[in-house]
Amino acid sequence: MLEAEELYRFYRSGEEETRALRGISLKVAPGEVVAISGPSGSGKSTLLSCVAGLDDPDGGIVRIAGQRISHRPEADKARLRARLVGVLFQSGNLIEHLTLAQNVELAQRVGGRRDPAHRAELLDRLGLSARAGAWPSRLSGGEAARAGLAVALANRPSLLVADEPTGELDRRSEGPVLDLIRDQARSHTAVVIASHSPAVRRMADRVVQLRDGRVA
Repeated sequence: MLEAEELYRFYRSGEEETRALRGISLKVAPGEVVAISGPSGSGKSTLLSCVAGLDDPDGGIVRIAGQRISHRPEADKARLRARLVGVLFQSGNLIEHLTLAQNVELAQRVGGRRDPAHRAELLDRLGLSARAGAWPSRLSGGEAARAGLAVALANRPSLLVADEPTGELDRRSEGPVLDLIRDQARSHTAVVIASHSPAVRRMADRVVQLRDGRVA
């Protein structure tokens, strides 16, 4: 479902060059959950941005469900992301002037889906049904994290990319979120999660350790 081949990503500031990714290759099968681990600065977030089509690698190629998403016009990448990829980052997952339910509905409309039953099921499973009409500014940190996951899963994506999806959650809230991610994987979604959580690593089928922009 995901094929990333020999990804390189460099950032330049004046005469200084940061080599964020140094030839990383990653394949994730449908239904597989892969946890990305490593210290701060190892390239985890850069890798997620490249495989989700939010950033282009300087070298290498990314394919999702057989379709190349890297090195394409931004409009093409946006259309592919809306249809194939669910993205959950640590912040910025919700549009502030829309309610929680409207955020999920908008994600479905952009992806070409109309599925009210799935929206209701997502909010119920994440314990957010009573907060469906709330504005993002009125959500707690944990509620906002779960709401972001609902948006990411709104279109039953082929690939789910998540950066610390349970970082704002306590242990009691973490379990149901990981159960929902695992259930999504059973529907043949490939899942890539960057996380320091022991529970995420236990849930994953495979753990990929990064160090200095390489697979360790």
